[in-house]
Amino acid sequence: MTPLHAATTAAVSLGLLAQPTRFLFFTGKGGVGKTSLSTAAAIALADAGRKVLLVSTDAASNLDEMLGVPLSNQAVAVPGVAGLHMLNIDPDTAAEAYRQRVLAQLESTASADERSTVREQLSGACTTEIAAFDEFAALLASEGSARGQGFDHVVFDTAPTGHTLRLLSLPKAWTGFLAGNDRGASCLGPHSGLKMQEERFNAALAALSDPALTTVVLVTRPDPRPMQEAARTAQELRALGLLHQRLVINGVFHASHPGQDTVADAIEALGGEALATMPDALAALPRDEVPLRAFDTVGLPALRALLGGGAASTSTALPAPTTAADPPLRATPLAAMVDTLAAKGHGLIMVMGKGGVGKTTIAAALAVGLVQRGHAVHLTTTDPAAHVQAQLDGSLTGLKVGRIDPHAETQAYIDKIMATRGKGLDEAGRALLLEDLQSPCTEEVAVFHAFSRVVNEARSAFVVLDTAPTGHSLLLMDATGAYHRQMTQQYEGSANSKHMITPLMRLQDADMTHVVIVTLPEITPVSQAAALQDDLRRAHIEPWGWVINKSVAATGSRDPLLQARLVGERQQAARIANGLAQRTYVLPWLPTPPVGVAALGALVAPDRVAR
Repeated sequence: MTPLHAATTAAVSLGLLAQPTRFLFFTGKGGVGKTSLSTAAAIALADAGRKVLLVSTDAASNLDEMLGVPLSNQAVAVPGVAGLHMLNIDPDTAAEAYRQRVLAQLESTASADERSTVREQLSGACTTEIAAFDEFAALLASEGSARGQGFDHVVFDTAPTGHTLRLLSLPKAWTGFLAGNDRGASCLGPHSGLKMQEERFNAALAALSDPALTTVVLVTRPDPRPMQEAARTAQELRALGLLHQRLVINGVFHASHPGQDTVADAIEALGGEALATMPDALAALPRDEVPLRAFDTVGLPALRALLGGGAASTSTALPAPTTAADPPLRATPLAAMVDTLAAKGHGLIMVMGKGGVGKTTIAAALAVGLVQRGHAVHLTTTDPAAHVQAQLDGSLTGLKVGRIDPHAETQAYIDKIMATRGKGLDEAGRALLLEDLQSPCTEEVAVFHAFSRVVNEARSAFVVLDTAPTGHSLLLMDATGAYHRQMTQQYEGSANSKHMITPLMRLQDADMTHVVIVTLPEITPVSQAAALQDDLRRAHIEPWGWVINKSVAATGSRDPLLQARLVGERQQAARIANGLAQRTYVLPWLPTPPVGVAALGALVAPDRVAR
């Protein structure tokens, strides 16, 4: 093994694996390495002789690519790792199973129309969410029987933080909603469809709150933004009763030759500063650190090597470093993108991608660039984490900043429904209506209505939308599609059908909507971005362009470890440019994060096109 191999595969002793609880939840901001670390931990436990079930709750999971095993909603063995099984909580499959259970409860005398009505009630995004949660709850409940029984450990690879917080809060929300509630119908159809799960939800809540059973592993990188989010998550989870927490800092970097490469020195300095100034909520937690590796964590050898485990690490070949003769990365600047978009005059710019790839930075930079070119812009976000205002760190004439706040939108929606549908009801009827509106899935409906308003606003102005991480955004797209189908059926054959324009139709309009996909130049983010693009195309929404963010290749670093990573980066850049993207733009890794209106404006200033 060469010194570089030794430096990049050194063994890591994770304290969390010394005495692991039965349930291990890996969570954190998107892009911090949750999937890699949760999978590596599951492999390490299995290699130690334990029976382990690895579960993905992320609608945009890439476990199949990492392990080379097709995703399934049934536990399947992972070849090459004795004792390890894997399953994906597939939202669509779970939703159909949930619908069948609810329909089976209908009286045998129910008419075909009544069954059709119930099925339509169960076709929305909130049904998908609660059905996926139902699968998740079954693994935690003692009767997690068919799925969880027989495994020593269940390791959860979760969706990015905002979505995961909602998932982990659902046991408490639904147990509260169902307590003493034995009448009415929620947006999920017949109420008995939920009541029959009440015991399971209570058991799930008890398991999550038991420190002897459950550990929440907060994953972050040595970077202030994901550390701040991890700290907030730690506090919110404590409020939910999840007190047994640990911290893993992934991707800790040390320059191979200090003082000889300014980029490497800057990366190490930023990481060191972040570690030294981490929030108190994190500093108080038991902590593990995992060094930055020179390889992508795809395949069993690389996943074992991530924690320096076993002989497999020696078989993880590192690519040869690039040389000065290698062609530079094609790097069309963001300023050129802004020039092209500005010429449109108005429209919706949706910035989408996997969590942690820099969507908020790109969205804020595009908004500032459009204002620089004389346009009024509304910059808003659907991300529960809502970092837009912090990214701008100031104001700019012509730029309006907003947020689709789930809590505020839900309350406004409830108030509206109570003022309209509840107007002619008696006291008992209003109480029953309000009871139904208190269900957690009302939030999904409210957020969709707010999203629709934003889409409509783009008919006459620029709206830049910083979306939530992929899985959460796809649920919003599902709601948009469900509404479109509902309206199409309702107005089919009528004179109004020719004039009907739904939010989905506006998203499909290439003259109005421009979807910008943001990715990092690494195999997993690019594959997930490609999968997102495929999902959008199935909805007849064609992405307009891609942005490769944080490109180290574009900085010219000569650090050996970074050079080893650059081979993979160039391969991914070529993959994007040669078939995935219609337009490709590149933003180099920056030694100083572009926070603030001035810094963002410098990225997209008109004169940068000519540089």
